[in-house]
Amino acid sequence: MNYIKTLMDLYKLKKHTRLNPEQIHKFQNEKLKKLLHHAWEHSNYYRRTFEKAGITEEELDTLPLSCFPTISKRELLEHFNELVTDRELMQEELRAFDEQAEVNRKPYKGKYHVVHSSGSTGKPGYFVYDENAWNHMLLGIIRAALWDMSMWEIIGLLLKRPRIVYIAATSGRYGGAMAVGDGIDGVGASQMYLDINEPLEEWVTKLGEFQPNIVIGYPSAIKIMAELMEKDKIHVNVKRVISCGEPLGASLRSYLEKIFNAPVVNFYGSSESLALGVEMNPAEGMLLFDDLNIIEVENGQMYLTCLYNYTQPLIRYRLTDTLTLAAAGEGAAYPFTRAVGLLGRDEDILWFEDGEGNEEFLHPLAIEGFCIDGLKDYQFRKTAKDVFEMYAQTTAGISRERIRAEMLKEMHRILKDKGLGFVQFYVNFVDEIQPNPKTGKKSLILT
Repeated sequence: MNYIKTLMDLYKLKKHTRLNPEQIHKFQNEKLKKLLHHAWEHSNYYRRTFEKAGITEEELDTLPLSCFPTISKRELLEHFNELVTDRELMQEELRAFDEQAEVNRKPYKGKYHVVHSSGSTGKPGYFVYDENAWNHMLLGIIRAALWDMSMWEIIGLLLKRPRIVYIAATSGRYGGAMAVGDGIDGVGASQMYLDINEPLEEWVTKLGEFQPNIVIGYPSAIKIMAELMEKDKIHVNVKRVISCGEPLGASLRSYLEKIFNAPVVNFYGSSESLALGVEMNPAEGMLLFDDLNIIEVENGQMYLTCLYNYTQPLIRYRLTDTLTLAAAGEGAAYPFTRAVGLLGRDEDILWFEDGEGNEEFLHPLAIEGFCIDGLKDYQFRKTAKDVFEMYAQTTAGISRERIRAEMLKEMHRILKDKGLGFVQFYVNFVDEIQPNPKTGKKSLILT
């Protein structure tokens, strides 16, 4: 990315935040029509599925998006070669490239950015961005990372050559690592990758030498850095923390804000569209980037239409996240849709059964609806059809009995309101909750 062009394009994208909801909706519709026509003309898969649904080319401009067929990850894997709009992209060749090529940020065939995603299916999936789509996505990420800053403030920050550390799984072709690296290059900052699997001694040495002032990464990984700071093993002056890759609960956000004494930006993205939304204030919810994507929730299912990727169009693609949408109200600070519900995956849901065979679920993130002072992190494990336990990590010097009492009281209320009064709940305290060594991410539910 060219530095000056990046700033100019960022300025244009930031101007969208000052539009009203009607203007954003009009912009969305124009982008959607262009995408639908491109898919019709260049994707054999979409043209066939549209025609099968009874949709004609003339109706692409008039039918609401809800009339178009949906697509799952399984269908994407099955029909990849006929879905992409560039015939030189073949899934088998991408898989060979992913397995054999040295992992770096160099584009495939010099022009395609390939993101590897296994997700919940276990099968490798590939999401491909051409140069235009990749750069557009990077602008969305930069805008989110610097969300509450004016252009003059951004320019002032960048002139100081910020030192940015990215803490996550960095050894694979992960979208976050690739996008963050290219985005940092685009704004001319210094950067350091810190892999979640490196020994803590390496963390202490590298962080001490690099002295980052902006931290980006998985919240479970940033938490480890915060613990090193709390124990006086590292001393850094951080101006901004950007959490991504996992849901950020209220308790962990509060802990990070306290230790870093800096704003915490909660960034929302996925391999399918790496720039989906941003949250600065949990009370306001996650703001979804309606100028880059269309998010729908229908019968409890979430669907993504990415408005900027023409090489691998994703139209009404099912995501496994669960959330509730709220339109921007009158007088809202931003014109974007808000995600006011949970931003976890549906595979992170706990299902319970009572003595009569009736089933009901609980999402572990529901516990973050109450923020308990001293509760740092947690995991869940279901031990029977009507029993679960929670592993809780607390800050040092905190009364665990007080936390246990508060958690039991609040959880009994949540379970009662949810119709899960028959479920038994136990709290077990642990010294440390570690991320999965393979993925670098923390599992909400242990199996």
